[in-house]
Amino acid sequence: MHRPFEESSWLSGSIMRARGAAQGRVGRTHRLDEAAQRDFKYTLGPYADPVLEVAPGDRIVVETLDAFGGRIRLESDRPSEILEMPFGNPQNGPIRVEGAKKGDVLAIYIERIVPRGDQPRGTTCLINELGGLVGTDVTAMLNDPLPEKVRKVVVDENWVYWSDRLRLPYEPFIGTIGLSPQIDSISSLVPASHGGNMDLPETRPGNVIYLPVRAEGAYLFLGDVHATQGDGELSGNAIEHPSETTIVVDLIRDWQINWPRIESEDRIMSVGSARPMEDAARIAYRDLVEWMADEFGHDRLEAYMLLSQCGRVRLGNMVDPNYTLSAGIEKQHLFGNV
Repeated sequence: MHRPFEESSWLSGSIMRARGAAQGRVGRTHRLDEAAQRDFKYTLGPYADPVLEVAPGDRIVVETLDAFGGRIRLESDRPSEILEMPFGNPQNGPIRVEGAKKGDVLAIYIERIVPRGDQPRGTTCLINELGGLVGTDVTAMLNDPLPEKVRKVVVDENWVYWSDRLRLPYEPFIGTIGLSPQIDSISSLVPASHGGNMDLPETRPGNVIYLPVRAEGAYLFLGDVHATQGDGELSGNAIEHPSETTIVVDLIRDWQINWPRIESEDRIMSVGSARPMEDAARIAYRDLVEWMADEFGHDRLEAYMLLSQCGRVRLGNMVDPNYTLSAGIEKQHLFGNV
């Protein structure tokens, strides 16, 4: 269900509304279509010229490509002959946010995601040296790679039609969203503290993602939208599809965060990306402990013990150069429920 920013009742009590520069007011609507984007980006950094400049409170409608740039068209295609790495995961942006500076936080409300393009819009595939159950370039094995395989599927706003016997709910989210690092330019395939290719289903319509600003203007990038995905993105690809994605952005001044954070109607979540997977979980949980202590009045050690009872982990991906997890707690446990 798509909830326009103005009609999403829970946002009235959100961090974005309480601390954002726009104070819940929606400004101009901008459209970043394929023609306006022209050259899609394959790194997130401060060196490309912005394709769009927006103010806090503005709405942006973005036409994204799928993770393959639309190049895989047929089930008979061989990804190894079509895709040229590291030119995967094309990104829209950078989008410059007026007034953003290092030490601020960009708040992004994900308002709406709908599929676009010709059917079958959805694509998933097996690619050499990519996946959770195969050898990769950093998990080197002598085994022969699995055969390459492409699956094309019909996707609409309700369902992903996996086969004649099976359909999956359309549960879209933004696979890659992040801001420019201060000096580095990081591949769009890599998740880290700037955001990036987190493949986290919690970056979905109805939620707010908070990203640390490290470069003047923030420089927002997004793309790699998924129609649905299981935890871990096990074979290396979700149902990748081109989309029309609508977001509303705001700016929170002088909020020192080190990793992405997410807020939903009933939960707050911290995000960690690293290898091994345990370190990603540790990053996420430590950040959540610090968030609970710094801003919700919890004793640090009490928060640590509480999360051992009611913390919840969501696995984004276990196949990218870094693995991503979110650690969350229900808001009722933050404030009490008796």
